[in-house]
Amino acid sequence: MSGHSKWATIKHKKGALDAKRGKIFTRLIKEITVAAKAGGGDPDGNPRLRSAILAAKAENMPQDNIKRAIQRGTGELEGANYEEISFEGYGPGGVAVIVDTLTDNRNRTVSEVRFAFSKNGGNLGESGSVRFMFSKKGVIGIEKAEADEEKLMDIVLEHGGEDLNDEGDHWEIITDPASYEGVLGAVKAANIPTVMSEVTMISSTYTKLEGSHANQMIRLLDALEDLDDVQNVYSNFDMDTADMEAAAG
Repeated sequence: MSGHSKWATIKHKKGALDAKRGKIFTRLIKEITVAAKAGGGDPDGNPRLRSAILAAKAENMPQDNIKRAIQRGTGELEGANYEEISFEGYGPGGVAVIVDTLTDNRNRTVSEVRFAFSKNGGNLGESGSVRFMFSKKGVIGIEKAEADEEKLMDIVLEHGGEDLNDEGDHWEIITDPASYEGVLGAVKAANIPTVMSEVTMISSTYTKLEGSHANQMIRLLDALEDLDDVQNVYSNFDMDTADMEAAAG
């Protein structure tokens, strides 16, 4: 994905999610609960839980909410029993899409995700049909005005980062998931603000979309993001900033 479309995508998603602050908290609480259930309630010994708590704190979630979510996961409090289901499929123009969900009703989630794809120019595929194109990586975005290349490269090299990319108005640090927290901590310790930081799925190849396919892809993303059971949506589309803004507008 070209840098300009990547950051436009992030801006679009952030704007959409900021309008649904309650939905962000719901997703984070689900993730904390499932992480605690799978690996225990101690974040020091549970990397997934530690990452989920960091994400929750980044969204200013109250500590009491985090604590209760952990207790639901460990069984100290009653709560829903969530199942993890991941979908793979194709969006408009053959774009690869992965949808991660946490649900207490498998049939509802399957039906809603399938409908979102079919209504917006896509279709579900078999397990493994597109996942091979993606790798899990840590991504940290920094505005160029906030730090120079040499300073960031020192952080990347000293703390186990993989790469530093020039993305137009931004620097992008790439890490493996295990090094993500260390690199992000070093960036924060240097008082360098970030525009985004997350562990996500990055594709090895991208598909350029224009016109009606671009419009359909944004509608598909929005439809999937609106579903209560959807935690994350990953895709390998590329589009110009102008097309992104026109489709999102």
